Amino acid sequence: MKILIAADSFKDALPALEVCRAIARGLQRALPDSEPILFPMADGGEGTAGILTYHSGGQWIEKEVNDPLFRPVMAGYGLSGDGKAAFIEMAAASGLPLLKQEERSALKTTTFGTGELIMDAIERGATRILLGIGGSATNDAGMGMAIALGYRFFDEGGRRLPATGENLAKVTSIDKSHLKFDPEKMDVEVFCDVDNPLFGEKGAAHVYAPQKGADAEAVEALDEGLRHFARLLEDKFDQDFAHVPGSGAAGGLGAGAMAFLGGRLRPGIEAVMDYIGFKDQLKGVQLVITGEGKVDSQTLHGKLIYGITRRARAAGVPVVALCGALLASPEDIETIGLKAAFSIQNRPLSLEEALKETAEGLERTAFMVGRMQS
Repeated sequence: MKILIAADSFKDALPALEVCRAIARGLQRALPDSEPILFPMADGGEGTAGILTYHSGGQWIEKEVNDPLFRPVMAGYGLSGDGKAAFIEMAAASGLPLLKQEERSALKTTTFGTGELIMDAIERGATRILLGIGGSATNDAGMGMAIALGYRFFDEGGRRLPATGENLAKVTSIDKSHLKFDPEKMDVEVFCDVDNPLFGEKGAAHVYAPQKGADAEAVEALDEGLRHFARLLEDKFDQDFAHVPGSGAAGGLGAGAMAFLGGRLRPGIEAVMDYIGFKDQLKGVQLVITGEGKVDSQTLHGKLIYGITRRARAAGVPVVALCGALLASPEDIETIGLKAAFSIQNRPLSLEEALKETAEGLERTAFMVGRMQS
């Protein structure tokens, strides 16, 4: 029996590859003659760069760049086996976890470090960038990223401006005569799973800046800065980026990536599955086993499992999910498209205990699923 094991990481417990290995151990104990295929996955969020690097046979690059407050930090990204594609998560250099609670300030933070990672990849020969933009600490609309790539921003007095959210409102001109790369030669896909516009009540500042240290006054200042910046981008690039769904993602980096990199916004799970050739892996498979930390009604909204079931169903392959917390109703399970879903917990556990026993629980539950196939 050919079984595709296509699982995400279990956050804070096991990376995706180890999740797949634990499931495979349980399956082979129940079905010694089975053929488990390990296919670790991600949904476009945390861990995606590593998964794409793994599937492309690539290498992991570490580089010292600037963190959200312009301090040195080591950040990593992946290069594909042929060196033509780079897999970058902006959170590696510009993410909220890099800051202590008291350091968060959407007015002062920058995406400059993310731009440094992109520039390093381009200098190494990459012509394709797959950029994940979740988990940002920033609200600079990609201004910092752009400066790292050679763009320059000036105020009305002709002074060059540092790349922070508070300076968006001060920009009066954008100079691209010193670019370090040719946007026309780049293919950039941006993993974006939100549909927020750049500004307004549902925009970057109002929805996300408060968790990045912005009080009510700062939110209004940032939103006005984004409005002003949007007008400049439209004048400079002859395109309205502000109202594209997802332009407000990552403090406006969605809009910035479109303007400064020529990027296209795509749902993360769709982009990842296309790149790693998930559809091809379904050929000759009798069962797919997937998994992630939680299965609930939100699994329908851009989560990995729903992406897997959609494609597997089209190929006529049933999907079983293993998870830590199973909060989905029978109706949810049917709507998601799962054959069945199982929690790997066999008794009440504290979070610490559950994390520690993740591998054991996966192996045990996969064994039970395997017994049902024998």
